[in-house]
Amino acid sequence: MTDDVRTVEWAGDGLRLLDQTVLPGRVEHVVVRDVDALVDAIRRLVVRGAPALGVAGAFGVAIAMLQAEREGWDDAARDAAIARVREARPTAVNLAAGVDRAAPLAAKGVDAVVAEAQALLDEDIRNNRAIGAFGADWITARAQDRPLRILTHCNAGALATAGWGTALGVVRELHDRGRVETVYADETRPLLQGARLTAWELVRAGIRCLVQADGAAPGAILRGMVDVAIIGADRIAANGDTANKVGSVGVALACAAAGVPFVVAAPWSTVDLSLASGDLIPIEERDPGEVLAWGGVRTAPDGAGASNPAFDVTPARLVTALVTETGVLEVAAGETPGGSRRPAG
Repeated sequence: MTDDVRTVEWAGDGLRLLDQTVLPGRVEHVVVRDVDALVDAIRRLVVRGAPALGVAGAFGVAIAMLQAEREGWDDAARDAAIARVREARPTAVNLAAGVDRAAPLAAKGVDAVVAEAQALLDEDIRNNRAIGAFGADWITARAQDRPLRILTHCNAGALATAGWGTALGVVRELHDRGRVETVYADETRPLLQGARLTAWELVRAGIRCLVQADGAAPGAILRGMVDVAIIGADRIAANGDTANKVGSVGVALACAAAGVPFVVAAPWSTVDLSLASGDLIPIEERDPGEVLAWGGVRTAPDGAGASNPAFDVTPARLVTALVTETGVLEVAAGETPGGSRRPAG
C-alpha cells in the first residue's frame, strides 16, 4: 500500500529521497548529503509536492549544518546555503516554511534541527489523515448514494507528502468507505506526474483509474462523467485563490460550468496569509526543453520558443471547498482562509 511509501527519510547523515523521476519504471532512492545535491533534487523533481518539500526543506537545514562542519564554513556561508535550499522552488510555500521552522534551532545543534524536521514529517502524516476524513465526510454528505467518479490533476498523494496524501488521501478514504467507482487521472504535462505517479499510487492501492490527456478533462466533466474533482495545492492566498500544477484552472472552469464540486485538499501550512490574492503568488517558469522536446529529442521546430509555467492560479470563486486538517471552508460561498467573507460575485 502506498501509505508505506516514504518520500523523505533522514538517513543519519543525509536525506534519503524516493526518486520520483524514474517512477513507475523503477523504484530507487538517492541519499543527498550536501546542499548542491539537495537543491538539484528539488529542482529536478526527485522530491516534489508542497508538503514533501516542506519536510525536505527542514531536513535541508541539517544537511547545510553538517556540510558546514565538514568543510569549515563560517556562519555566513552556512546561512547562505540554507537560503539556497529555501529558494530552490519559489511557488510552493511549504518549502520556505519548512526551512523557516527548522533554521531557528540551528544554535542548538544538528540533533535539534533533525528532531524538529522529524516532528514536521510526523505532523504531515497525521494532518493528511485528517484531511482525508474531513474531505470524504464533506463529499459523501453532498453526493448521491453510489460509488463516485472522481477526477484529479497532477499528483497529491503519498508521493507529494510525507505519507498518505492530500487529494489522494481523500480519494483513499472514500475508497476505504466503498465510495469510489473510478478515478480519472489527468496525465499532467509536461512531466506526466498524473500518468506516472498518481496512476502508480492508485494501482498499488487497488483503486480503478483511467489516465487521460489534460485536454480531455474539461470534456469529461461537461459530458457528466465526473462527480467531483479533487486537487492539491502549492500555495493558497488569504482570499482562497489557489496555485496548483498548470492545467488546474481548466478543470475548475469546467466544474463551474457543469455544477460539479471542485475541491482543493491541502494542509493549512500551504495557506499563505501574507498574500491577499493569487495575483501575488510567484509562478515558477521551468526549462523550455520540457515542452520543446520529449525524451531528449526535440519535437518542436528550431526557432520556436516555449512558455512553460509550472503552475496556474484558480480564482477563489471557482473553488467549491478547501479541505485542511482543521476542517472544510466553502470558499466559493465566501468562506476564506483569511477569515473574512469575500464579497459575493
